[in-house]
This record gives sequence, structure tokens and C-alpha cells, in this order.
Amino acid sequence: MSDPDDIARPLARYSAWRRAGDFVFLSGVIAVDPVRATIVRGYADIPPEARRLLGETGEFSTDIREGPILAQSWYVLDRIRATVEAAGGRMSDVIKLVQYFRNLDHFPHYSRVRKHFFPGEPPCSTVVQVSAMLPSDDILIEVEATAHLPHDRGAH
Repeated sequence: MSDPDDIARPLARYSAWRRAGDFVFLSGVIAVDPVRATIVRGYADIPPEARRLLGETGEFSTDIREGPILAQSWYVLDRIRATVEAAGGRMSDVIKLVQYFRNLDHFPHYSRVRKHFFPGEPPCSTVVQVSAMLPSDDILIEVEATAHLPHDRGAH
């Protein structure tokens, strides 16, 4: 089970997730740490093991270009993982993702990260480019998820 501090937390008055029958719906998750009130802006904002997994090179020119989308992608998917686990499930229970990008050129980087969270059969997927996301232009991606969780396995 995940640490309760790791689940996605709303930045306003809405639920991070809700159960409806055998389904768990997650609100869109962005790369903001609400406990520290900070936006994930690059490799320095994620754990060392995630940095290694994502291929941090130590080369400023490469890491400054790829780091923001890779780090935000990892952070968002890790919060989704923690939230689904808090609801009593696992990532393999996620059946649908809707991914919102500020720039669709970031999708291949995100896709590389997503494979680490869904090594088996990936969920159904919708990808959309949007002009802006809250709370600032530093947010590059938002992901919402739907999980199928038979009621007898869930926490609610």
C-alpha cells in the first residue's frame, strides 16, 4: 500500500479520486507537490532512482531539454500509481488514460516513461494538446485515469 502522502492531492476543492461501483475515477494529475507547493521542473525534483531509470545524462544541454517532460511524466504517473494503490488497486487495474500535453512533441518522452508503469498490456489512451493548464505554463502534462476495481478490493 502506498504512503498516504504520495497520492494525488487536489489543488482546489475537488476529489482526487472517486469510486463509482467497480470503477475508480481519478481527477487530472499534474506535476505539483502540494505538500511543498512546488512544481516539478526537472530531474532535481524527483528521486535519484527515478532519475537513473529515466536516463539522466549529466549533460546540461540534454537534461535541460528532456528533463522537464521526463520528470513531470514520472511524477504524474507515480502519483497515479500511489492513488490507485490507496484505493485498493494496482496499475494493471488502470483501463483508461487521458493525457493532456502543452506540446505534442513531448509525447514520445512521456511514452517512454509510461512503459515503466505499464509493462504489460497498456490502458486505452487518449492524447490531446491543450493551450494551457493550471496553475502555470510550467505544467507540461496532465493525466487522468480510470481504474476497474471490483468493489470487494477497494478501500472505499
